[in-house]
Amino acid sequence: MMDDDALLTAIAAGDDQALRTLFERHAPWVAGRLRRAMPASAVEDVVQETFLAVWRGASGYQHAGEAGAWVWGIARRQAALWARRNGRADRMLDLDALVDQSAGEDPAAVATHRSDLARALATLGPADDPRQALARLVFVEDRPLTEVARRLGVPVGTVKSRVFAVRRQLQAALRGEVPNA
Repeated sequence: MMDDDALLTAIAAGDDQALRTLFERHAPWVAGRLRRAMPASAVEDVVQETFLAVWRGASGYQHAGEAGAWVWGIARRQAALWARRNGRADRMLDLDALVDQSAGEDPAAVATHRSDLARALATLGPADDPRQALARLVFVEDRPLTEVARRLGVPVGTVKSRVFAVRRQLQAALRGEVPNA
């Protein structure tokens, strides 16, 4: 039996049976997580779009980390696209938090997490600060870096270096440290 990395390599080479195997392995849990945060009528479409994106993007998979996490990242982006197309983007901003909360996490803990995150984001400066826009696009809306670069009018490499700096600042703020500007 092939592991997920080998399946993704085979998918990149055009093996549709490998895609079928990956789908059978991951679609049930992806659908289960999506069902906790979006209408049931949309879940099947989002799962299908997710695995179409896996098919198209398999050659870009870096084999770093878990393949399931990569698939979930694609599912999150597909869910966000569905939400924007259907006027529900405001309800889908933090799909992972919605999924975690509905999976039994204490609502008070979720609220505290969101409050902590809001305070950490505030350390990036006023709402019109470019770092706020970057954090919103990358960490809240989960936009692809190429799209973020296009929206901000900077090269992808610049986005990557800014994301690295913003992530460090947010992590420091979440730990209660005074972040460097």
